[in-house]
Amino acid sequence: MCNEAGHYVCLIKNEKHMKLIPMEKTVSKSARWTSYVMSGLVILFMLLDSIMKFVKPPEVVEGTVALGFSAHHLPIIGALGLIATLLYAFPRTSVLGAILLTGYFGGAVATHIRLDNPLFTHTLFTVYFGIFVWGGLWLRNTTLRLLLPLRKN
Repeated sequence: MCNEAGHYVCLIKNEKHMKLIPMEKTVSKSARWTSYVMSGLVILFMLLDSIMKFVKPPEVVEGTVALGFSAHHLPIIGALGLIATLLYAFPRTSVLGAILLTGYFGGAVATHIRLDNPLFTHTLFTVYFGIFVWGGLWLRNTTLRLLLPLRKN
């Protein structure tokens, strides 16, 4: 919910009354920093991965061809990853970025399953990143925690 100034606030129920407090104050410092580390690792990895798709070093081209894509697909894949990552990096669009990254990672999982690559090291690698994407967002976003509670009170 937004207050008159347009800032996101959370309605907290006290014993005597209800009050609005800024959402960033409802997340503990350790949870916030854990979320920054989780999200930061994904953002750094995805930025490097996306930029390398434009630079096209021989290792990246060989890896892409080994996965069944042509070298001319590299800029398209790089642009999709870069756009999703940049959207995820900015708080206003982080949920949209997380949704797009989830789709991007799903394509990577499907590619590795199709090639019968090893499960834990190749196929599930992007699933681990997806857990970091949503885990980092969930830890720092009170609205997302209300939407997707880990347990019912």
